[in-house]
Amino acid sequence: MVELLTDTAVLATLRARDAVQWMKDAAVAAHRGQLHAPARIRADIGAGSLVVTAGHLDGRWYGYRAYDTFGLVAGEQVVVVHDAELGRVHAMAVGAELGPRRTGALGGAAADVLATADASRLALIGAGTQAWTQLWAIDAVRDLAEVRVFTRDPAHADGFARRAREQLGVACVPSRSARDAVDGADLVVCATPSTEPVLSYDWLAPGAYVATLGPKQMGRHEIGIDLLEAADVVVTDSLAQALEQEPPSTVVGTRVEDHLHELGAVLDGAATGRTSHDQVCVFYSVGLAGTEPYLLAKLTSLG
Repeated sequence: MVELLTDTAVLATLRARDAVQWMKDAAVAAHRGQLHAPARIRADIGAGSLVVTAGHLDGRWYGYRAYDTFGLVAGEQVVVVHDAELGRVHAMAVGAELGPRRTGALGGAAADVLATADASRLALIGAGTQAWTQLWAIDAVRDLAEVRVFTRDPAHADGFARRAREQLGVACVPSRSARDAVDGADLVVCATPSTEPVLSYDWLAPGAYVATLGPKQMGRHEIGIDLLEAADVVVTDSLAQALEQEPPSTVVGTRVEDHLHELGAVLDGAATGRTSHDQVCVFYSVGLAGTEPYLLAKLTSLG
């Protein structure tokens, strides 16, 4: 019988620390060629698109995640995982939680390996779902003494800060500007829909970890190429997705492209991440395919 997970079930069973560890395992498996994770596929179907990401963990399972761009139901996705030996559908998740939690957990994995060990001050630019799941995951890998959040809607920032205090028990306060939020922070997460840069390199403290979750296409990006080129280390979760997507990402054709490492390679010791306390390290999040089925398989004892 196929196991069906709703958002309620995902929230009841998925713990941040477990999710971060599973995403570390997935990234390493992809680096070693055990998790096959090609770039996403987008099929135009008239007024919108159907987007599919797929993955296969050798000997265990294969599966996919599908979502549309029509925007009729915000965040609604389908994740399916098959038993690799029998070919049968093992489990399915329907809803808006598994995908963002996977993205947050990948961010938590990146923060754990790229941020300084004593990082405790987090700045969030953006206060939507992606910002929330990044906070959820980073809180599991660092002892956060202070969280500051900025978004253009003060009421939204106030609500986010209140939720963070009540649900996660973190000291979270709204900021008046992005620069105020970033001032002195050793962890900076940009999770906005902005098509123009929301962050400047000269705002960053020495040793800062920066994650970008929002747009990163040529001419449409929340972090400029100047910041990426100034950073000491830039790491992505999927080279295939970062370098092969259309329209091209901001790193294509720049000097960053030649020095861009995969998270799995850094975790596995095959590539260099942070080597000193004062380095600025950037996580260029594009989405490692196969990681939603990876989470679903783990939650349903197939992983």
